[in-house]
Amino acid sequence: MTGFALALVLASAVAHATWNLFAKRARGGAPFLWLAFTLSIPLYAPIAIAVLVITGAQIGAIGLLWMFVNAALNVAYGIFLLRGYRAGDLSVVYPLARGTGPVLALVGAVLLFGERPTPLAIAGALAIVAGVFALTGDPRKLRQRGVGVAVAYALLTGVTIAAYTLWDKRAVSVLLIPPIVYEWGANVFRAIILTPQALSRWAEVKAEWASRTNRTAALAVASLSPLAYMLVLTALAISPVSYVAPAREIGILFGVLMGARSLAEADIGRRSIAAVLMVGGVIALALG
Repeated sequence: MTGFALALVLASAVAHATWNLFAKRARGGAPFLWLAFTLSIPLYAPIAIAVLVITGAQIGAIGLLWMFVNAALNVAYGIFLLRGYRAGDLSVVYPLARGTGPVLALVGAVLLFGERPTPLAIAGALAIVAGVFALTGDPRKLRQRGVGVAVAYALLTGVTIAAYTLWDKRAVSVLLIPPIVYEWGANVFRAIILTPQALSRWAEVKAEWASRTNRTAALAVASLSPLAYMLVLTALAISPVSYVAPAREIGILFGVLMGARSLAEADIGRRSIAAVLMVGGVIALALG
């Protein structure tokens, strides 16, 4: 992975951790997400239009299809993750979802795109995944009764993460859709997909906007969430999936450092080990 691609991924991780911090404080559901998606459309429209004009890129039916599938996969990701949280503990669902996604994406990149990561890069990817589990997981929870449903939803979440990562790699590196335009278009489709829910729960949408805290959070998510993924898409356009996908998980560490108290903040020993694994993994990816 080049230094520029790594810098893009690390900047994305900071933006991702920041908007997640705002979203967690808002504690919103579908109405909050719809509000954030909708607000981001006019916010990034001038930039997307400018990129289209400057690059001369043509977005045809295939490009629109790619954006729509990305939107559908991201909505499915959100549904699976929320259902997993309702069925089980955060310490079961979160690490399984975030840990399996990069591994499946790496395997898919090797099988579908013929990528050949070096042994050092593979070791780095596995170290980051191990760090995710060490940071957020409690292995004892997997032995509890009734945990199977939560595990199933967590694994489905990981599958969707891998699916949209591989799908988006083709969009920006083969179809050559500019990352800013691609993410903006996908965001339009996400808002459209969630519009029926927003309309049926309009009172909740208005309540989200009426709350000063949630309004600020929605604006933060609307500005930072697309930015975070635009940076990742740019990295995917110039670097292999097998390097970018696991490196993205460093955002979890940034999230904890920024105060995500739900992720084992009290366990200093386990958190320190996780930090060493994840930072070491990113260094290995950079060198690999």
